[in-house]
Amino acid sequence: MARSERLTFSNGQGLSLAGALALPADPPRGVALFAHCFTCGKNSLAASRIARALAELGYAVLRFDFTGLGNSEGDFGNTGFAANVDDLVAAADHLRATLEAPALLIGHSLGGTAVLQAAAQIPEAKAVVTIGSPATAEHVVRQFGAAQADAAEPDRMTVSLGGRAFSVARNFAEGFHSAALPDALGGLRKALLVLHAPLDAVVSVDEAGRIFGAARHPKSFVSLDGADHLLTARPDADYVASLIAAWAERYLPAPAVIEAAPVPRGTVRVRELGPGFLTEVRSDDHRWLADEPASVGGRNEGPDPYEHLLAALGTCTSMTLRMYANRKRLPLEGVEIELAHRREHLQDCETCAENDGSRVDVLERRIALIGPLDESQRQSLLAIADRCPVHRTLENDLRIDTALLPTEAQRP
Repeated sequence: MARSERLTFSNGQGLSLAGALALPADPPRGVALFAHCFTCGKNSLAASRIARALAELGYAVLRFDFTGLGNSEGDFGNTGFAANVDDLVAAADHLRATLEAPALLIGHSLGGTAVLQAAAQIPEAKAVVTIGSPATAEHVVRQFGAAQADAAEPDRMTVSLGGRAFSVARNFAEGFHSAALPDALGGLRKALLVLHAPLDAVVSVDEAGRIFGAARHPKSFVSLDGADHLLTARPDADYVASLIAAWAERYLPAPAVIEAAPVPRGTVRVRELGPGFLTEVRSDDHRWLADEPASVGGRNEGPDPYEHLLAALGTCTSMTLRMYANRKRLPLEGVEIELAHRREHLQDCETCAENDGSRVDVLERRIALIGPLDESQRQSLLAIADRCPVHRTLENDLRIDTALLPTEAQRP
């Protein structure tokens, strides 16, 4: 199951930018960097849905708030298109240092225009996707609406962007005129996928034609028939994610498939699944997860280690009782068991010797025996519970032998 992690990183100005990293359950087949639409944020419907859907399809996806938007530091009104491009490069640097450089760049609306500009500064990127993007950043200037002077701050003005009012510096628009996108497209040297709705009311589909015409092959165009500019309908966002994943497979090298070595019967193998505490557990025929609760930094996507321990004791007890009842033909109709773990001071434990006040682990087990059993049968079953193999293992003088296991790279 895909999961998401919050993170922060610094841009070139030293400002903290807030991001969300969507991660697949297994090691990712590729890493993508997503740029949201202008004045939107990382949690916009399109950004969050596409990132989540791509994570379910095996990709790690970082989306973040540009400077001054959402939870990121800075003043949006003092930024502009060039700052968006710089933020994207900083995000790629963060991925390169902490996970893997992005091989796939995705941009929605002006975010697509920005990734086309940033692509040259991210050499590891193999493929670029634009969704409803204008061919030039200057397109945004035409969406400003009527600008109004700010009486309190003469160097600023109020503009309308996407139906929202923003206070911006008077030179805010200058950076949107300077991006020479056709030149950037001609030297892109990366595969390009252009996605655009033919009836997009915000960015005309003619803009997609300009992008596609200026780019060199390999390039592809897909019409998002019936979608709106913001991809507000979930099926449209899911469709876009599936298109991107299928198209990117041709350009992103598939990760080496390492067949998991068979697990001998009676052995359990454990391995990390990525950032955090999420852990895979495998036996000869089964696979399941372990994790820690969110309160200690986990994602709570599986039982914690002590819950696994209690489950081992509880399931073994139930199975032992069932085998005994069947063999003795007892009218046991069901077993329910509650288990808990706690630590007690040794001096509080009547069965323990006095010492310096250290603690002893106590596993509580409460058993409900369902069925028309008499008291003698119930006491017999209760005594048999203590003969459960896991119970006996836990109460025996237990020794754990630990040694280093060779990694794949160290094996001959």
